Amino acid sequence: MPLYEHVFISRQDLSSAQAEGLIEHFGTVLSDNGGKLVENEYWGVKTMAYKINKNRKGHYAYLRTDAPAAAVQEMERLMRLHDDVMRVLTIKVDEHAEGPSVQMQKRDERAERRERR
Repeated sequence: MPLYEHVFISRQDLSSAQAEGLIEHFGTVLSDNGGKLVENEYWGVKTMAYKINKNRKGHYAYLRTDAPAAAVQEMERLMRLHDDVMRVLTIKVDEHAEGPSVQMQKRDERAERRERR
């Protein structure tokens, strides 16, 4: 099955438990349609670059999935209809990276970047 990575932003006035509940909800949507949630990460509340629906902040969540295209389309459809979800981004990848995402790594663990001039 194809591999996907999803990032979605939910409203800032949700509690962190409610935001993590959305991750579980969309994971069950995938499993009901023949896919599986490989890994998920809750990134917390972050400030956005611009306002979305009069919100300056949002709860960010990251999902790694292994699911058929029909299951991903159904999950995206339900995300877009859900009142608490503001934005959704889905990317098809060749393989999932090992370990935590860059957002969850400490600055010391990240690969060295070249110097700015």
